Amino acid sequence: MQLRNIAIIAHVDHGKTTLVDKLLAQSGAFRENQRVAERVMDSNDLEKERGITILAKATSVVWKDTRINIVDTPGHADFGGEVERILNMVDGAIVLVDAAEGPMPQTKFVVGKALKIGLRPIVAINKVDRPDARPQEVINEVFDLFAALDATDEQLDFPILYGSGRDGWMATSPEGPKENGLAPLFDLVLDHVPPPKVEEGPFRMLGTILEANPFLGRIVTGRITAGQVRPNQAVKVLDRDGKVIEQGRVSKILAFRGIERQPIEVGEAGDIVSIAGLEKGTVADTFCAPEVDTPLPAQPIDPPTVTMTFLVNDSPLAGTEGDKVTSRMIRDRLFKEAEGNVTLKIEESPDKDSFFVSGRGELQLAILIETMRREGFELAVSRPRVVFKKDEATGATLEPIEEVVIDVDEEHSGVVVQKMSERKADMIEMRPSGGNRLRLVFHAPTRGLIGYQSELMTDTRGTAIMNRLFHSYAPYKGEIPGRRNGVLISNDAGEAVAYALWNLEDRGPMMIEPGCKVYQGMIVGEHTRDNDLEVNVLKGKKLTNIRTTSKDEAVRLTPPIRMTLERALAWIQDDELVEVTPKSIRLRKILLDPNDRKRAERAKEAAAG
Repeated sequence: MQLRNIAIIAHVDHGKTTLVDKLLAQSGAFRENQRVAERVMDSNDLEKERGITILAKATSVVWKDTRINIVDTPGHADFGGEVERILNMVDGAIVLVDAAEGPMPQTKFVVGKALKIGLRPIVAINKVDRPDARPQEVINEVFDLFAALDATDEQLDFPILYGSGRDGWMATSPEGPKENGLAPLFDLVLDHVPPPKVEEGPFRMLGTILEANPFLGRIVTGRITAGQVRPNQAVKVLDRDGKVIEQGRVSKILAFRGIERQPIEVGEAGDIVSIAGLEKGTVADTFCAPEVDTPLPAQPIDPPTVTMTFLVNDSPLAGTEGDKVTSRMIRDRLFKEAEGNVTLKIEESPDKDSFFVSGRGELQLAILIETMRREGFELAVSRPRVVFKKDEATGATLEPIEEVVIDVDEEHSGVVVQKMSERKADMIEMRPSGGNRLRLVFHAPTRGLIGYQSELMTDTRGTAIMNRLFHSYAPYKGEIPGRRNGVLISNDAGEAVAYALWNLEDRGPMMIEPGCKVYQGMIVGEHTRDNDLEVNVLKGKKLTNIRTTSKDEAVRLTPPIRMTLERALAWIQDDELVEVTPKSIRLRKILLDPNDRKRAERAKEAAAG
């Protein structure tokens, strides 16, 4: 049977995963009566909620006696490490673009990587049935994007299809015909994408995706470059420098058949397979026959730009909501995550009860924390910090800069430009993007962007779309003003009382509601001034024997500020932590005792003075 390996590249939300569902259905990968979950490729709960693809996954369909392996790539730049390696497994790519929104920055990120390694893309304009679709303009934008990314003449001569993934059709013009379904797309893949290049010689495969399976142990997925592999075959693993990491036997070979992985007896060159049985081999390593000595070339992994400290939860409420609270459990979970996610770097602190977790962006780290709390973990995390570098020639401090593209209604553009300049961003371009909207492009330091997303949503009434992409390291841009207000800190432990919260309303907005459990050192609200203030949220109303209607009116409270995980991480200062449990997100001071805080403050002033 012939083979084709393709990737689907699209921006978050442009309909990639829905299209794959329809490709599977129309190629007969599902039985007529089989019930299939919608968006079958987004299998992880968080992916379904946020509507984004985090992990790369593969599937395969058979069309006219050719097996087509389809790899779904993450569109988010925080997961870019996945993208580069995925593209090295395939020989072609479908670039899926929304007919109204046009090509977006994350599409640019992945397409740039695809063009660089020489893939010749097929462009599919999706959602042409939208009322605001503008397919011809979007094609021109795609062409301009490819040209800006240094595409070759051959790559610029790309085939184009129009259609609707949701309705399951593609055709050579936006009007149809629709009755052929997705057949034009399948046929184009067979004609346009070359069969996989196969090298001579014994078995070699580059590890591309890594996952841990409770029954089979570590499973490594990749494309076989040369030779064959069978169960029980002896193999060895080489790292990027050719050093032998381990030797062992393949216990099982799995291949994608529809949406399920099935064991196969022999993995042929050119196919994408998963092998189990090795304990140390990871992504970017070469899995090969014992006689092979040279590793396959592998992409180096982009550097992490943001780091956070994960600590054991030591608050007075620790262990009341989660069942995984010890440093050993947290350590094992983090190292297991790092096994499957090569863009994460984890270091243990010398005292062994905290861990430094570095990644591509705060979104990636927030998703890890959210996943852990759903698994029953309790932990405390610090504010995200940026990973600085030293310039070897001059000794100057360098910081990561990102390219930020914000699509916003014209009326809100002023406030966006002002906020971005406060965050030390340089505006690169500003142009209309249709429908009274503007597209603003900035180069901004990563530290200025931490937590900006929620502020942007408030400033633009939820209408702005922000996309970020690592650009480069550049000289340090100076201080960026942080939160200006102090906090209200509980001075005792117990349950918050409505009357006490009502009395404190003129001190600043609250973050808790009546009946909420609090402890000494926990942050209960934002102070209207710039200093921290200790308050009593437990004080009930004094009972008197005078009854008046005005005295006894029910207490009406302003609704509290709701802190999501991302907002809390960005909002806290360096002397504060976010306590994360399966049921709650609380904010607290690192030092819970007020005397310890005063001592630390004095020591800091003495050091500065």
